[in-house]
Amino acid sequence: MAQAVTFPLPSIRIGVEEATGPRDVAIALEVLALLTILTLAPAILVLMTSFTRIVVVFHFLRQAIGIQSSPPNQVVIGLSLFMTFFIMKPVWTEVYENALDPYLEDQITYQEAFANAEKPIREFMLVNTREKDLALFIKAAKAERPENRDSVSLLHLIPAFVISELKTAFIIGFVIYVPFLIIDMVVASVLLAMGMMMLPPVMISLPFKLMLFVLVDGWHLIAGSLIRSFAIP
Repeated sequence: MAQAVTFPLPSIRIGVEEATGPRDVAIALEVLALLTILTLAPAILVLMTSFTRIVVVFHFLRQAIGIQSSPPNQVVIGLSLFMTFFIMKPVWTEVYENALDPYLEDQITYQEAFANAEKPIREFMLVNTREKDLALFIKAAKAERPENRDSVSLLHLIPAFVISELKTAFIIGFVIYVPFLIIDMVVASVLLAMGMMMLPPVMISLPFKLMLFVLVDGWHLIAGSLIRSFAIP
């Protein structure tokens, strides 16, 4: 008779034990810090990278054309993420080479790795942040004026960077809106002159707006403009 095949089941054991030395406490704090960073990873990706500007501009584009659900949100978010990876690649490459890789090789401590990782990200945010936005949060916090770029606190820099990105995205969105708004106004005026007041202007203007966007290769222009709008240190 064939013997029954048994599969060993793995066991997971989680417990809290008394620390035998400072090293055990340090390891526990490192694990806690890592879990915290992983929890905040989506917010870090959104607020400290180029993602905010890109996704807001794409939202304005959909609103200007008048197609609320095309392309779908999944496509817009996915394209924004991949463009973010493309734009941020030089920054993340520097973070990997100067911070993550040396730390994994036990060449530097995690404090040094954090400082090395912070530098390129700080430089990216500084070159894309308006001075008046940064001064707003420094003044609101009643903090002393930084002596140089390296002394700017991330507590002041991150929100200043976010509102700078939002302002830039709204400016680009306004520029995108103008030609489509002109088409809507022309179509509405023509329909009104012809006495077709019951016919929705959007029904007529939408094909013209799509044709204009395709003829000028709109996706190519917008993607290229977004990439060129970022200053990489």
